[in-house]
Amino acid sequence: MRNGRHGAGSSAGTGVYETGGDEGPGTVAARRTHSWRRALLATLIVTAVVAPLSAAARPEIPAPPPAALPTLTAATLDSAYAANRANAEAAARMAGAHGDTHRAEADRELADPARHLLGFDGRGAGKATEVFGDLAHADHVAVLVPGSDTSLDTYPRFRATAEALHRQLKNTAPRGTRTAVVAWLGYRTPNTVSTTVLTTDRADEAAPGLREFIRRLRGIVGPGATVSLVCHSYGSVVCARAAAHLDIDDLALLGSPGTGVDTAPGLHTRARIWAARGKDDWVGEVPHVRTDLFGVTVGFGTDPVSPAFGARVFAAGEGGHSDYFTPGSVSLTNLARIVLGDTAEVTRA
Repeated sequence: MRNGRHGAGSSAGTGVYETGGDEGPGTVAARRTHSWRRALLATLIVTAVVAPLSAAARPEIPAPPPAALPTLTAATLDSAYAANRANAEAAARMAGAHGDTHRAEADRELADPARHLLGFDGRGAGKATEVFGDLAHADHVAVLVPGSDTSLDTYPRFRATAEALHRQLKNTAPRGTRTAVVAWLGYRTPNTVSTTVLTTDRADEAAPGLREFIRRLRGIVGPGATVSLVCHSYGSVVCARAAAHLDIDDLALLGSPGTGVDTAPGLHTRARIWAARGKDDWVGEVPHVRTDLFGVTVGFGTDPVSPAFGARVFAAGEGGHSDYFTPGSVSLTNLARIVLGDTAEVTRA
């Protein structure tokens, strides 16, 4: 199954739907729709039971409110970094006193003097925005938006993707070209096993924060720098909900379950829209449909790598859902080319 036109009987990678010989197109279409509705309903029922139990298993982690920051400009970056590191250190002490040693260690790592935090909030699942490279003087900036199950507790794996992209940019950028990567964990990501991962609710909640962040980022880097938004999995839904109000040059959707709109023009952005999916990414088997169940819209619609969507589809190689930033991979190479503006060198799928 590679687009919304194929149902549960699709043969992976071929788009072939097997039916009895006497069934007409209308019957086949009805069976497809019914199958996806049943699958989505079953998922909702399971997660309606599992999600409350898993959420109740862990008490709220205490932390101070976010630090008061100066207006972000190139000149105030160091002050902002210092204030957020101090806040992370305070959060580590509070988490430790609360008995949560895992969160205390995660906060303490973020408080390291070598870290450059544009934002930090240790409350609840937590939020963090970290910079890699010299943001104040960057010619090209990539902002990464993560998908589900990303929090301060799992932050190192998200950070690793930002580090990988930053290394790739440094290794391939022309001499004298300056680059920076920003890891933006600026929203409450949904849990993979939850009802929230099936709707745009968390993305709608996150979109205003992403718009505000990009606006402030432009105040730091100025109009001359290019800004690319690189969005993974559910993060692509977040980026899509914010896209119409973002001053960006490129929007890359990786392993996307859909965006909530039917076509790339429906995002209403001047940015170039890119999409990719690795051959082993399980998202390829997710039904790319949008349907109403009990008054709730479930699913995200058209597959972003399908011709019907209309994005610039680029090669992502053989990798799976977590492999887009693997060093040496086709996907990471192409992402760096997109960020650097070498669009003619991007290999297409």
